[in-house]
Amino acid sequence: MQRRLSKKLLFEDTVPETVDYVAGVDVAYLKDSSVGAVAVLDFSTLSPVEFQVAQVKTCFPYVPTLLSFREIPPAYSAIRMLHIKPDVFLVDGQGFAHPYGLGFASHLGLILDKPTVGVAKSLLCGKVEQVGESGRVTPLKDKGEVIGAEVVTKQGTKPVYVSVGHKVSLKRATEIVMECTGKYRLPEPIRRAHIIASEEKRRLEKSIL
Repeated sequence: MQRRLSKKLLFEDTVPETVDYVAGVDVAYLKDSSVGAVAVLDFSTLSPVEFQVAQVKTCFPYVPTLLSFREIPPAYSAIRMLHIKPDVFLVDGQGFAHPYGLGFASHLGLILDKPTVGVAKSLLCGKVEQVGESGRVTPLKDKGEVIGAEVVTKQGTKPVYVSVGHKVSLKRATEIVMECTGKYRLPEPIRRAHIIASEEKRRLEKSIL
């Protein structure tokens, strides 16, 4: 199923030349439920303009190559509540750089029919031939095919792995990630979404006690 859906991905730029709003997407887990969080930021200032969270029952088991089936329900539920429409979504997870060519970012992009970019903290497949320096973008290849890029966003930290989600080129995807990165390793929209998801998780855990 994932390989079939992967064939529907678009690797062409549909992101507007001038981006107004960029969103970050992340998911946190409780014992039996999941919290999806989306943070929308002004692209030019990286100031937050809207946050949404949603809690849903977790209905899919943890399988490393099938995470999208587990993460899309809470993420989509949060995104549906947005009043502002982002031009592009940065997703904490894999895009095309996935064993089946369809990670969380790509699967979500197909469902939303919006530009998405996968930003992962670790590799599921492929390899990088050389280690980049701060600000360096190094191709990530699998069997000779470029499937993404290793991006060193901050000197002295581990790189992130950027890949096309849907409706964006790899070049534009890496440019957007770099423009959204400030003092931290992760791009600011994803960092904000992670904070919101974690805070909501803690709040829900306390309410159970």
